[in-house]
Amino acid sequence: MVDDNDVLIDLQAVRKEYDEVTAVESIDFTIRRGEFFSLVGPSGCGKTTTLRMISGFETPTQGRVSLNGEDMTGVPPNARDTNLVFQHLSLFPHMSVGENVAYGLKKAGIDSTTRERKVSDYLELVNLGGYEDRRPDELSGGQQQRVALARALVNEPSVLLFDEPLSSLDRKLRKQMQVELRKIHEKTQGSFFYVTHDQEVAMTLSDRMAVMNDGTIEQVGKPEDIYRNPASPFVADFIGDTNLFDGEARTQNGATTVDIDRDFSFVAEESVRDGPVTVSIRPEEFVLTDGNGPVKGRIVERYFQGDQTNYIVEPDSESLSDVRVVMQGRESPVSRGERAAFDVRDGAPVVFEA
Repeated sequence: MVDDNDVLIDLQAVRKEYDEVTAVESIDFTIRRGEFFSLVGPSGCGKTTTLRMISGFETPTQGRVSLNGEDMTGVPPNARDTNLVFQHLSLFPHMSVGENVAYGLKKAGIDSTTRERKVSDYLELVNLGGYEDRRPDELSGGQQQRVALARALVNEPSVLLFDEPLSSLDRKLRKQMQVELRKIHEKTQGSFFYVTHDQEVAMTLSDRMAVMNDGTIEQVGKPEDIYRNPASPFVADFIGDTNLFDGEARTQNGATTVDIDRDFSFVAEESVRDGPVTVSIRPEEFVLTDGNGPVKGRIVERYFQGDQTNYIVEPDSESLSDVRVVMQGRESPVSRGERAAFDVRDGAPVVFEA
């Protein structure tokens, strides 16, 4: 149970319509004080619209957005205790780094001595101490990103909102910025709300996260809980990689068996009603055997990735589609074109009723 005093942002039955199109369909979730919370989902699912309703750039058609216990309906963006880091950084090219960071403080009427001190402090926080006099075009993409972050942080808002700020960076720089963001969050103990379509970024950064699909929230929880116990086939498929199989559940003598194929069945650990089901099994939950196992077939693709090898297995059974398997470790025990057999770890399958 979460204490009401710990709740910073509260969305209650929030809905957003544009003419005949419903972008967000009656969603509910809370963001706690000091939390790094991410909203993740595919493009067009409504996550940016949700961010804009929290920031005040959009007004809900129905429902309520509260900040610090106050209803924000009708409160303009500049009157909300939030700051937004955009996907496109929008740094002022004619201003120095220091002037960019100080811009919000100057508009708020903060005196020059305090401005200089805070600009220096926050540039140090983002590892850009001494960069006050540089121009944005003299900085790398990652450095510009950190300037935008310092500019958003310097006003010390109740919550910092991020709209896919790392999407334009290359993979290596994106990973570096993920580490920087976590460090900054830990140092400031602030509240961060991060919107992204990148599951890896969301799982790396978040204390908790919400998975959004087609305008609705499918699941809210800690990244590891969502990964291990997805609430729907969509969540299982979107967060990480998985194999989805059609199956049939049948109960006999108090035990429920799930049949995926004639030679591929298991006893369900959770309570499942008899009838059609969907089964999720993560690629890393398969183990290579000496020839026995429910999945037998030919390796049609092999992707070596250093500490793991990804395989695509074409099963002998015509009722099964290709199966994705991940083998951990530096050794790659099976080659492309070879035959192999795999079993599934106990407790690995997650079953969804139809």
